Amino acid sequence: MALVTAFGATACGSDGGSGTGEGEVEVFTWWAQGSEKEGLDALVGVFEEQHSDLKFVNGAVAGGAGSDAKNVLASRLQTNDPPGTFQAHAGAELTDYIEQGDIEPLTDAYSEEGWDQLFPESLLEQIEQEGEYYSVPSNIHRANVVWANPAALEEAGVDPNAEYADLDAWIADLERIEEAGITPLSIGMDWTQVHLLETVLLADLGTDGYNGLWDGTTDWAGAEVTEALEHYETLLGFTNSDRQSLDWPDATQQVIDGTAAFNVMGDWAEAAFASQDKAFGEDYTTFPVPGTDGVFDFLADSFTLPVGAPNPDASRAWLDTVASADGQQAFNAAKGSIPANLEADTSEFGEYQQTAIESFAQDPIVSSLAHGSAASVSWLTDITSSISQFGSGGDVASLQEDLASTAEGHLAD
Repeated sequence: MALVTAFGATACGSDGGSGTGEGEVEVFTWWAQGSEKEGLDALVGVFEEQHSDLKFVNGAVAGGAGSDAKNVLASRLQTNDPPGTFQAHAGAELTDYIEQGDIEPLTDAYSEEGWDQLFPESLLEQIEQEGEYYSVPSNIHRANVVWANPAALEEAGVDPNAEYADLDAWIADLERIEEAGITPLSIGMDWTQVHLLETVLLADLGTDGYNGLWDGTTDWAGAEVTEALEHYETLLGFTNSDRQSLDWPDATQQVIDGTAAFNVMGDWAEAAFASQDKAFGEDYTTFPVPGTDGVFDFLADSFTLPVGAPNPDASRAWLDTVASADGQQAFNAAKGSIPANLEADTSEFGEYQQTAIESFAQDPIVSSLAHGSAASVSWLTDITSSISQFGSGGDVASLQEDLASTAEGHLAD
């Protein structure tokens, strides 16, 4: 099915926006370079085949995890200058946009186009907001992944096939790697540190405890969170000193080059390894963050229909391609993630992606903090600020106090 059958075959040609005219759709993302840009280009190729009468306008803004793009987007929405569609993580990240009246519900389209049948129930449960769907997921990413360089591990005298039951077991090997003069764990700027924190919280609190952080049933001031923050402090001590000047591709590159042994990052990193002809199982390996095996830490890139979009029919045509099996197959093959559409052909996907497909189908699913699934933009912003202060020389007690206070405020809203 195609969205244009329900909403019209061509763009409406209304005025407004940033010069977006008839027959055009401005797609606003943070996929401006590297493997992310390759994934976007693949999706655009399918869009141009499916909707040859429409012109794609690239509104990408570079910046780690979309931080810069979100700031630009916020300004545009406040001045009634929305793009045709914008990228956002499905889930709680959309809460602020919904409450501000920035995006249209797409629930009727889900029913009319059959997306509620094409997307897995486990995904629909994660992205539903008070009975409505507000975005179309283009993929499914896994966040709780460790990327490892076997050669660097062997050089440090560490078994590259070692399995770690928990964080303490992993930390013992990180100490050995540090003694060998290799960076044990590469990391980048603040958002990548929040990414690491969420996986540590999941490892120490378990699925139910981690989920409870976002609904108030887990006490942010409790002893289990203290233990997790202490583990986080220990892990941060094994990272590169120049972390604040790096984004995720730079931190991942250290593992690719063998100057670092491990990196915790989502599986968009898969495309970085593949683009440099690195062989899975030989040049690099992966495993769930110790303590999180058997859990899928989930996020999904998705696209919205902004209120006041210049050409809503053209926007809906883009959403049609995003939802389609062909669009998701092309996009995810390039980006390292897995399709949300169950009809997409994944038989040619790489070895890592096959492990993600298997895990998503059978393991419990939790929502990512750093990537917009677990908490609103404003809550995540507050957590990121606390993590930034901690990384500049803070202590665990102060960090926990800040996080508990922040949680109390947002849960009360």
